[in-house]
Amino acid sequence: MPFPTKIPKHLLAIVLLILMSSNSQAQDICEGSLGDNIFTEGDFGEGTTNIIYTNPNIAPGYNYTTNPPPNDGEYTITSNIASWNYAFDWITPQDNSSDPNGYMMVVNASFQPGLFYEQNINGLCENTTYEFSADIINLLWTGSNSIKPNVSFLIDGTTVFQTGDIPEDEQWNNYGFIFDTGPGQTSLTLALQNNAPGGQGNDLALDNITFRACGPEVSIIPEDIATICEDGNPITINATVIGNQYSNPVFQWQQSFDEGLTWQDITGETGVDFTHNNLSSGLYYYRVILAGNLNNLLNSQCHVFSNVKIVQVIPKFYNAIDTLCEGTFYEQGNNSYSLSGMYTDSLISSYGCDSIVSLQLTVLDNNLEVAYTPFLESCPGANDASITIDNISNGNEPISFVANDTIGAPFNFLSSGNYNITATDRYGCRYNELVVIDASSEYNLDIGDDLAIVLGETVQLEVLSNFTPTDIQWEPAELFDCLDIMDCLSASITPLQNTSISLTAMTESGCTLTDKIDITVEDVRLVYIPTAFSPNGDGINDLLTITADLSSIERIKHFSVINRWGELVFDQQNFLPNDATYGWDGSKNGTKQNVGVYVYLAEVEFIDGASVVYKGNITLIR
Repeated sequence: MPFPTKIPKHLLAIVLLILMSSNSQAQDICEGSLGDNIFTEGDFGEGTTNIIYTNPNIAPGYNYTTNPPPNDGEYTITSNIASWNYAFDWITPQDNSSDPNGYMMVVNASFQPGLFYEQNINGLCENTTYEFSADIINLLWTGSNSIKPNVSFLIDGTTVFQTGDIPEDEQWNNYGFIFDTGPGQTSLTLALQNNAPGGQGNDLALDNITFRACGPEVSIIPEDIATICEDGNPITINATVIGNQYSNPVFQWQQSFDEGLTWQDITGETGVDFTHNNLSSGLYYYRVILAGNLNNLLNSQCHVFSNVKIVQVIPKFYNAIDTLCEGTFYEQGNNSYSLSGMYTDSLISSYGCDSIVSLQLTVLDNNLEVAYTPFLESCPGANDASITIDNISNGNEPISFVANDTIGAPFNFLSSGNYNITATDRYGCRYNELVVIDASSEYNLDIGDDLAIVLGETVQLEVLSNFTPTDIQWEPAELFDCLDIMDCLSASITPLQNTSISLTAMTESGCTLTDKIDITVEDVRLVYIPTAFSPNGDGINDLLTITADLSSIERIKHFSVINRWGELVFDQQNFLPNDATYGWDGSKNGTKQNVGVYVYLAEVEFIDGASVVYKGNITLIR
C-alpha cells in the first residue's frame, strides 16, 4: 500500500524512528540533561511484603499471580526472587535499586509474542524530546543456552525500539531510546512487548521504567562546593548549556531548603547567571531548569535541570563548647588547652576566611572506675571463659571497652590468660586494669604408650586419670566388652591387625577428654614342624607333631605326609597344634614305614582369618 501524499509530523517522526531502530540493539539515548521521571510508577514501588497481593493490571494478555514462581503467561511484582520456594532454573536477583524493599516485575513469557506492559502518559508537551528506558535482566543462568528474551518498546502501538536478544549475563541491562512528540501531541501510550516464543527460557525481570524530558546538557560548573566567607563578597554562579536542541532556551533558577528533596523557583532569576548574596553562614542548594520555551518551562514534564550546586558560607564567629578529661588536650589552631576556661582564637581557614573562635572548655577529673569479674573456661581449651562488667562509677556514657585486641564488652569466648582492659568514657576519661583468667582445673587421662605385639597377643589396657569418669567410650567398640564404667577402666583386647585405640571420658563437670594409642600387630606366625623324628619307642621324638602358639591359631585344617612313591601315609584334619594324639607315629595302617625322607604338607588357619600352607621334608629315623 503506498504512503499518503502527506504524513502528519508526529507520525512521520515515529516512522523515521522505526526505520532507524527496529530490529536493532543500537540505543539512541539522551546525551544531554534529563528532567524528572514523568512515570513515577516505573520502579513498581516498595513494601515490606515480598509479593504485592493486589493485581496492578499493567500487563495486557498476562495473568497476575501471587503464588510465585509465575508460569508461562503469568507475572508477579516482588522484591526478591531468592525468598521464593521454587525449582526453576533462574537466578535470584533483587530489584535494581538500593532499597531492600523495592519491587520489580517478574515475567514468565507466553508461548506467543504479546504485550506484557502498558501505561498511558498524559500532560506532555508537543515538539519535545523524551527518553523512554527500562532496566531488564535475563533470569536464566549464564550458559543455560535457553530462549533469550527479546523486547520491543512501543509508542501508541507502534514499535520504536527493539532490544534484540537479552544476554544470559546475570546483570541488569538498561535499554532505551529518545523520540520527539509531534505538534499537538500531549499524551501517548507506552508499552513493552515480548517477541521471543515461550517454553524453555524467555523469562525476565523489569525495573526502573523511566520517561523523561531530554534536552541539551546544562550544568553549573565547577561542580565542587563554592565556599565564601561570611564577611566576604557575594558569589555569582552560572549555567553552561552544551547543545543546540533549544533555539531560544529559557531558564529558571531554583533553591532547595531541604538538601535537594524539593525545589522552589527563585523569583526573577531567569538568566544564565545567578548571584548568591546571602552572607549568613550555612549551606545553600541551587539548580537551574531549562526548556525550549516558556510553556515548557512551566510544565514539570517538559523541562530538564542541571546538577545541584552548593554554596557554603563560612561563619565569622564560632562558639564552641567542649568537655574533656584531665590528661587530654583540646587542639585549636596552633594552641593546645588542657585546663577549664574560656579561650578565644583568631583563625584563618583553608578557604582564607578570618574566623573568631570562642571556646568554653571544661576539664573533668579522671575518677572513672570499673569493676570486672572473670569466669574460667568450663573445660581446658574450651575457649569459653569470659569477663563481665559488674559496676561503672564516675563515668559518662557512652563508655567503650578494649581487652587486648578485643573491642566491646562483655568479653566472651576467651581462653585463660592476662587481659589488659581499658575503659574510656565520652570525655576521654580512662580506667585501666589487668584482669587475669586462671586456667581451669587440669584433667589428665592416659591409657598408656603405643605398643608393638605379635598376632594373638593379648593387650591389657589400664585407664589412669586424676578424676572419676562419669562416662567412657572405647573405640573401636567391637574390641571391647564392658559391663559398666568401672569394668571398662581395665580392658583386655586381642587386636588382629594394626589398630588405633582411643578412649573418650567425661568428667563430673561435663568436660570431655580423649587419649589415643596405636597398636602395631607384627606379622609373626609361630608354627614349628621338625625336620626329623625317631619313632623307636624310646620316648624321645617318637611322634611327628605340629607345635605352635595357640593364641594365634584357629585350627590346623589338614596335615599330610607322603612317601617317596607319592603314597599318602598319614592324614589328619581340623585339629589344634601341640596335641600328640594328632601326631604321626611313622606307620601306615599299623605297618611301620621305612626310614628315609618323606614330604609333609600342612595348612594352618590363624585367628585373623589368614590360611598359610607349610610344606617340606621330614626324615624318619629308627
